[in-house]
Amino acid sequence: QIDKYLYAMRLSDETLIDVMARFRREMKNGLSRDFNPTAAVKMLPTFVRSIPDGSEKGDFIALDLGGSYFRILRVKVSHEKKQTVQMETEIYNTPEDIMHGSGTRLFDHVAECLGDFMEKQQIKDKKLPVGFTFSFPCRQSKLDEGILITWTKRFKASGVEGADVVRLLNKAIKKRGDYDADIMAVVNDTVGTMMTCGFDDQRCEVGLIIGTGTNACYMEEMRHIDLVEGDEGRMCINTEWGAFGDDGSLEDIRTEFDREIDRGSLNPGKQLFEKMVSGLYMGELVRLILVKMAKEGLLFEGRITPELLTKGKFETKHVSAIEKSKEGLNKAKEILTRLGVEPSHEDCIAVQHVCTIVSFRSANLVASTLGAILNQLRDNKGVGRLRTTVGVDGSLYKMHPQYARRLHKTTRRLVPDSEVRFLLSESGSGKGAAMVTAVAYRLSEQHRLIDETLAEFKLTHEQLLQVKKRMRAEMEAGLKKKTHETAKVKMLPTFVRSTPDGTENGDFLALDLGGTNFRVLLVKIRSGKRRTVEMHNKIYAIPIEVMQGTGEELFDHIVTCISDFLDYMGIKGARLPLGFTFSFPCKQTSLDAGILLNWTKGFKATDCEGEDVVYLLREGIKRREEFDLDVVAVVNDTVGTMMTCAYEDPNCEIGLIVGTGSNACYMEEMRNIEMVDGEQGRMCVNTEWGAFGDNGCLDDIRTIYDKAVDDYSLNAGKQRYEKMISGMYLGEIVRNILIDFTKRGFLFRGQISETLKTRHIFETKFLSQIERKGEAMQSGTWRLPCCLCRSPALQHGAGVNEFAFPKFHVLAVRAAAWCGGVGAVGFVADLPHPPPLFSFRSFSRIMHQTVKDLAPNCDVTFLLSEDGSGKGAALITAVGCRLRDAEQ
Repeated sequence: QIDKYLYAMRLSDETLIDVMARFRREMKNGLSRDFNPTAAVKMLPTFVRSIPDGSEKGDFIALDLGGSYFRILRVKVSHEKKQTVQMETEIYNTPEDIMHGSGTRLFDHVAECLGDFMEKQQIKDKKLPVGFTFSFPCRQSKLDEGILITWTKRFKASGVEGADVVRLLNKAIKKRGDYDADIMAVVNDTVGTMMTCGFDDQRCEVGLIIGTGTNACYMEEMRHIDLVEGDEGRMCINTEWGAFGDDGSLEDIRTEFDREIDRGSLNPGKQLFEKMVSGLYMGELVRLILVKMAKEGLLFEGRITPELLTKGKFETKHVSAIEKSKEGLNKAKEILTRLGVEPSHEDCIAVQHVCTIVSFRSANLVASTLGAILNQLRDNKGVGRLRTTVGVDGSLYKMHPQYARRLHKTTRRLVPDSEVRFLLSESGSGKGAAMVTAVAYRLSEQHRLIDETLAEFKLTHEQLLQVKKRMRAEMEAGLKKKTHETAKVKMLPTFVRSTPDGTENGDFLALDLGGTNFRVLLVKIRSGKRRTVEMHNKIYAIPIEVMQGTGEELFDHIVTCISDFLDYMGIKGARLPLGFTFSFPCKQTSLDAGILLNWTKGFKATDCEGEDVVYLLREGIKRREEFDLDVVAVVNDTVGTMMTCAYEDPNCEIGLIVGTGSNACYMEEMRNIEMVDGEQGRMCVNTEWGAFGDNGCLDDIRTIYDKAVDDYSLNAGKQRYEKMISGMYLGEIVRNILIDFTKRGFLFRGQISETLKTRHIFETKFLSQIERKGEAMQSGTWRLPCCLCRSPALQHGAGVNEFAFPKFHVLAVRAAAWCGGVGAVGFVADLPHPPPLFSFRSFSRIMHQTVKDLAPNCDVTFLLSEDGSGKGAALITAVGCRLRDAEQ
């Protein structure tokens, strides 16, 4: 009979799955910028981005306001052998008149209780970090701010809705003047619960409260949270699911008793889901059902007493007592007798059944909404089966004898592809607020130390002027015969005396060797009214064993590649003029002779240093005995770049490379080049500025990370400037910083993975990826490169200090500023540069601005070399052929 009477409260699995789908839609609406303003389920960002990682320590205070009791805790987190937490708690009453009075009175009361607590703890003279658990819907734009949206749970203090509760509390504390407090975080009780449980189980990513009220939070992917900038990493979302149904989406399953509860509440039409499931309303729901059944003669022989008609007389704790398996019926008789209804044994059985139906519906509905969150987490992770932990707190979940078991069972039935552990929060949400504060305090301290460390990479205007001055001195030393031998910046004459004049014509071969790839090009240059350059090229790999083998193996490999290209183009029979772009420091004695001074960029082939590379190439061609070539010129890639751009713009007189390595060349007056006879005209000088600082002149601005990268490089002590700015080394500098930060506990829970120990695993392109994620830079987060995610700490859900990574773009800024500082030595030119070592949008901008700042009297245009240095080698060859023909 009762089953039939309360049929609408008995929900089938089909209905529960439908409710789950509805709630998933509500979650999506709440997360969307477009739909959030009208969404019932607000899905509020909490700005909690990380669960505890086990390294937190310190002395914290937690305030917990969310019901008729107000708790204050002192939480000491220490790190002796293992992380331990000591807590001291004091509970204070929140009288009804304060809950319903003015906001000023409420926060004066909180401040008074906090003062009393600090007095008892003898800490009034300390300014401890405070976490504030404020269990009401708040909109946050940062961790230490909470704008109250609406009061719930019987609270109605005026002047608080729409105001920042942290500011109101600070104002009340300041008004007292007898102590100070640093409120670092305001969190919801669900977030506090998740953080409390997350301290014990790092898989915990859902917080659930089923007590006076109900709510849930979970860790959502940033890419789904439209209300917060950035799409990398995760953030805890406070669902505020108590308002589910406020838009009418649950009308088909709400009963007449739910509607009566709502009409008699302090906030009619609001928190409808909460009114169907939470402890504040469950006892009253049962009372309304009992009254109606009694009126219809189905209970107590139709007797209705004043007590039974009194709102609030039948409490949720009575529901819990009546549902106890052994003594439940006795408890029912005792409670009903107090209500004056003189129950029969059958009445007691019936009332017990009513309580079961009402509490069971609550557990089923909570299982449905929780199931929607679990499905969201599973889909976010892209896994077939989810393994996660739900941290739970709340009097109904803890005190009701059957509730937890029913909730677990229904959840597992509704979401069979999730393996869920329910972890009871033993210490409540107050400890969680302290943990959020501890995490915020840890991150704040880490950020300070990170900023302090990376400050060494930020160069002042005065430092850059010094760098410019030192580079000028090094250039002069390299140009003078007396100091050239000992100079580190070699200022090598290239014997390129002219840029293209537009009359160049013919077919030319070009070789381009300067990294792990080797290019062979056929360049067809046509002069006349419509000048054209047609290029065909093929790229070949240089294996590491060839780069670091013998010189003969290297040049045999180069000749094999040329042979393949000539076959590919069908031109093996022609003896074409050839230009060889050889991007390593060479001392040239003529245009077609270059003595290799030393290898750079990872090359180590033996029997090459001190030899003429054109001779080695010609010898390799002879050994092959398949073809012959006219090697006209050997050039550096910077010279090739300058020539490529000079073909387009006759004003171009500087070439700049910022890529795997870094170098520059420029057209110098012959009178200043003491290493070459003659004073008339100009000649291109290859600065080889990568070696700037090899004499120690930059030691005052080299960091410990620069020194570490240099010490473990193939050419320790050489190319120091290049190692500070070029693409080959920037990622390695970052890797050394990552290792240092990990050792100091800032990252990966202090666990250095084997992967991170691998040299060159952090590629320079990762820095480019960081900056390309413009939103990630603004929000302070980005996706960790997958190679580093093999860290054991990360595989277990360790919180990563996401804020550390974007700061590394300071290295690129330093590189750009240094290029500008060293380049700004007084040239007026169109300055070409190929694509930077990474596509840093800030790199070229900062470099251009630095040149402008440090060389204000120079009008510099930067021209991007579209075709690379290979075309330049062909143009130098063409110019060389033109000048050779003119001489003949």
